Amino acid sequence: MAAVNRISTSSSMRSLERSFDILSILRRSRVPMRLTDIALESGIHLATTQRILSVLLQYGYVSQERYGYTIGVTSVINGFAFHVTNSLSQISLSILQELAGASGFMSSLSIRVDFAQVKILRVEGNAPVRYLLPLGEPTPLYLGGAKIHTAALTPEEVTELMVDVPEIRLASGQVVTRQEFVESLQVIREQGYAYSNSERELGAASVAVPVVSQEGAVVASLQVSGPTEDLNESKAEWCVVELKRASTAITKRLP
Repeated sequence: MAAVNRISTSSSMRSLERSFDILSILRRSRVPMRLTDIALESGIHLATTQRILSVLLQYGYVSQERYGYTIGVTSVINGFAFHVTNSLSQISLSILQELAGASGFMSSLSIRVDFAQVKILRVEGNAPVRYLLPLGEPTPLYLGGAKIHTAALTPEEVTELMVDVPEIRLASGQVVTRQEFVESLQVIREQGYAYSNSERELGAASVAVPVVSQEGAVVASLQVSGPTEDLNESKAEWCVVELKRASTAITKRLP
C-alpha cells in the first residue's frame, strides 16, 4: 500500500511540474498559443497537454480564445493578493510615494527572480517618462537599474548570466563587452548605486540603489526614473542621497 501511495504522489508531483511548465510557456508568449505548439514546446504528449490545460482552464489560470490559449485572469487575482500580503510591498509603498514627491521622478521597487528583474511597485512623479516598464514583466539583469541585483551576484552567477550574452547593445547604440560589464559591476559595488542613461530606452535615465535585509542581503532595488535632460548625472547625485535614505527606511521596517 505504501508503494502505491509513493507512486501516486510521484505522479501527482509530475503533473504539477508539467502544469507549471505550461504556465511558464504561456507567460512568455506574447500571443495566444495553439494546443499543438504548447505540446511541442513543453515536450509533453498532446493528450496530456490538453488534460492539463482543461484543469488550468477550470481554475482560471488559463484562458481559451479563438486563436489559442493565454494566461488566465487568476494571475491578476494572485498579483493583487501578492501586493496586499507581501511585507516588502506593504512597507515600501508609502516610502515610494514620499520619494516620488521629493524627487519629482517616477519611483519604483523591483525584485530579482532567477536571472531577471521584476518591477512590483511604481509611483508616478512629476516628470514625464517616455517608456513605462509594465509591472510584473521580467527584464534582463544587465540593463539599467537591474544591475544593482547583478552586482550582488557571485562571480560564478555572473558568468552563468552572461553565458549567452556575448555583448550588450544599449538603446543608445553603445556596445558593452563582457569585460566592461563585469568592471562596471565593481564600480556599482563601490559606489552603492547604479546610474544608467539610454540603456533600455533612448532618452531615459535612472538611478538605483539596493534594498537590503536585516542580515545584509540584497532583497530589492529602489529606483527613480525620468528623461535624460532632467535626470542628468548632477541631479542623479542628489537622488542617490534620497534613494539611500528611502532604502534604509525600508530595511528598518523589514521583519
